[in-house]
Amino acid sequence: MRIVVQRVSAASVVIDGQTVGAIQRGFMILVGVGAEDSQANVDYLVHKVAKLRVFSDPAGKMNLDLAAVNGAVLSISQFTLYADTAHGNRPGFSAAAPPALGEQLYNAFNTGLRNAGIHVETGEFGADMAVHLINDGPVTIIYDTEKEGR
Repeated sequence: MRIVVQRVSAASVVIDGQTVGAIQRGFMILVGVGAEDSQANVDYLVHKVAKLRVFSDPAGKMNLDLAAVNGAVLSISQFTLYADTAHGNRPGFSAAAPPALGEQLYNAFNTGLRNAGIHVETGEFGADMAVHLINDGPVTIIYDTEKEGR
């Protein structure tokens, strides 16, 4: 799995002119699922996100996690994180999970975060979405379970 975590002061997702998810302080996460991914990848990333310490403590050091700042997550499915751009100008997506697996593991990721006590808002799997965010910092962290040996 590949996720892009952006620390935000606000984020929202709009589908067909309707806001379907919105948060204030927290993380906007783009979630890509690969064809070889499993629940083990989900569990690893849930733990990493829940414990990620990138919010400032009183001394100004990035030392606090989501729980410490009462933060939330806006989770957006993003199969294009698996784009293969090595050949030509049109990306290929054969490494991305088929839709059924992608949706299953995306939902499992969101459920895992909720079970960890995190408030999670989402877009809609497979929908055409407009995502709005105010990147705070900016702070952007990328996790790739394949590169991390998970």
